[in-house]
Amino acid sequence: MRGALGGPRILLRRLREVMAEPVNAQERLDKIVTLIAGNMVAEVCSFYVMRADSTLELYATEGLAREAVHKTTMRAGEGLVGLIAQRAEPLNLTHAQTHPSFSYKPETGEEIYQSFLGVPVLRQGVTLGVLVVQNKSSRLYVEEEIEALQTTAMVLAEIIASGELQALAPPGTDIAVRRPLALEGQALADGVGLGHVVLHQPRIVVKNLIADDPVKEKERLEKALAALRESLDAILERGDLAHGGEHRDVLETFRMFASDRGWARRLTEAVMSGLTAEAAVERVQSDNRARMVRQTDPYLRERLHDLDELADRLLNLLSGRPMTRTAGDLPDNAILVARSMGPAALLDYDRSRLRGLVLEEGGPQSHIAIVARALGIPAVSMINNATGLVESGDGIVVDGATGLVHVRPPADIEHAYQEKARLRATRQAQYRSLRDVKPVTKDGIDISLQLNAGLLFDLPNLAETGAQGIGLFRTELQFMVADRLPTLGEQTALYRSVFESAGDLPVTFRTLDIGGDKILPYMAKVEEENPALGWRAIRIGLDRPGLLRAQIRALLRAAEDRDLKIMFPMIATIDEFERAKAIVGREQAHLARFGHPAPRSVQLGVMVEVPSLLFVIDEIAARADFMSVGSNDLMQFLFAADRDNQQLAGRFDSCNPACLRALKLVADAGAKAGIPVTLCGELAGRPVDAMVLLALGYRGLSMSPLSIGPIKAMILDLELGTVRDTIETLLRNNPEAASLREDILGMARDMGLV
Repeated sequence: MRGALGGPRILLRRLREVMAEPVNAQERLDKIVTLIAGNMVAEVCSFYVMRADSTLELYATEGLAREAVHKTTMRAGEGLVGLIAQRAEPLNLTHAQTHPSFSYKPETGEEIYQSFLGVPVLRQGVTLGVLVVQNKSSRLYVEEEIEALQTTAMVLAEIIASGELQALAPPGTDIAVRRPLALEGQALADGVGLGHVVLHQPRIVVKNLIADDPVKEKERLEKALAALRESLDAILERGDLAHGGEHRDVLETFRMFASDRGWARRLTEAVMSGLTAEAAVERVQSDNRARMVRQTDPYLRERLHDLDELADRLLNLLSGRPMTRTAGDLPDNAILVARSMGPAALLDYDRSRLRGLVLEEGGPQSHIAIVARALGIPAVSMINNATGLVESGDGIVVDGATGLVHVRPPADIEHAYQEKARLRATRQAQYRSLRDVKPVTKDGIDISLQLNAGLLFDLPNLAETGAQGIGLFRTELQFMVADRLPTLGEQTALYRSVFESAGDLPVTFRTLDIGGDKILPYMAKVEEENPALGWRAIRIGLDRPGLLRAQIRALLRAAEDRDLKIMFPMIATIDEFERAKAIVGREQAHLARFGHPAPRSVQLGVMVEVPSLLFVIDEIAARADFMSVGSNDLMQFLFAADRDNQQLAGRFDSCNPACLRALKLVADAGAKAGIPVTLCGELAGRPVDAMVLLALGYRGLSMSPLSIGPIKAMILDLELGTVRDTIETLLRNNPEAASLREDILGMARDMGLV
């Protein structure tokens, strides 16, 4: 090794001594860069800190002009230092000035230096600064020197994170580590949440970075790695995972990475450089996370996520702490932040203390989104590296309407959201005052407003909102939150509880809508190119009739002496509906043979969400007792636009003439056949879209509990005949329009509708 003559361990020990000295922040930094330069046999060592405005500022140097400290700055991406910050990767050059990104700063006097080695100062994958060494002679720094500089950079990251350097920042500027962040993601569940960050998987705070005995730390690391591999082997050998499935595939991947020699080698090298076992894991994890957040290839990104998860498991083994927070241990005004979560995990938390949810992954139709909306928890997803950008206890605001998340918000932002929350609470109180008012338009048209539900905790919302029934009970949620297939008895008990809670109000049960993105943890996942268009919902029920028959039998048993409404999802042909009806008929006959009390009536309906039904809609309406439109799937199939694809999220509007004409076809067919037609997708819960649906002929809407009040207020203020005539004219005269939304909004404003 041509540099680092004293070795990284000696350097780290010296750094620990400097960090313990009672000196001010600038003196500490000056001593640190001098130590690094001497240890690396470098003529220059410079330390740059990222500011809140994404500018890198020179905070300390040995070898460059001292008067450049706190004066030399560059943007992320500018010069060699900016390039390192942008890429979050080391840069090793023999002739720095010939590099196309070289930027000359005359006040530094660095033009005489040829060789250049710079590494990012990373914490949780976030770039906090850049550390550089330089020499006059042309040379390439060796791997051991790069490793030593990266290890030292980790120590500097902790100094930055401590907040000690904020005192050195010029007036009016902040260092980046604790700066306020405004992050834009995808809205999952409406509402405003203000509180403090609680990490679903608590981060292990590594306080002891520098090892006293590297050999012992290496032994601790090897022991923890062995325990990690053994734990994965034990889980994989369990009987409930023996026959495959998605969970087994994930764990097999984990086991493969846990045995990866390259990963273990990097961890060992970090330990032998002088770090504790925990600090070594954190350093390697931070490097991987920095690559992950900049990675666009979905496969590589997922593999880096696997490594991140493994590192968390390893840190927890080294520290002896559990992987996830104890659900009961939740402070007041908690905002949960997680990479991803299942619905069962969210349901374990105390709802009275939970104010919001922020996720790195999860679409608006994901299981967790459905449960968050049912609980009334503001939620936002697709916040890149959310778990790395926050610290436990940080102030945070979640805007579930816009998809914005404010981390460490300034006082004016926090005050504005407090006002917004108060206004929202006042408005909800006004809506609650409408609970017992029937939803009737100004021109006397009765509208039925019902709830979407799926679990027992949804049911009190019937009384609280004044809803006229449950227009969609998602039976699959019971299957998704369980760790095994619910028995016939368990299904029957749930459906009976639903009937008892609803009293005389109608309930429409949708049969299992699994497959696609709704994978049961105890069932094998079928790999498909296009899961949304694949083997799901009624297709699984007809191909695996035992599953559907058990559910139908449970519903029939639970509905004794009551009116039972069953709806089949994802019906694409008349034949599928007839086959599903035949299964119900056989189950009715089976129960009659054994003398089991029968329902008072059984009505069978179709969920219209596959466009093929639009071309046989009159024939379907003649065979069904009712129809319900699933607008979420219908829209994605109609426009061939994956609803979870961010590039297509705002491309097609529900107020497009093609969509409105398709929706009108269904409403007209129902009216012609004399059967009720309800819409139970997201459109029903948005006032403008709901107004359009009523104008198209829909008289039943089913939505989330929070939407009942706003939709009812709109209906009470609506002259439906006038709106219907205007929208029919717009639809007839503007077939080429991408959307009629602006024209409809203009009409609403002219009519004085809020």
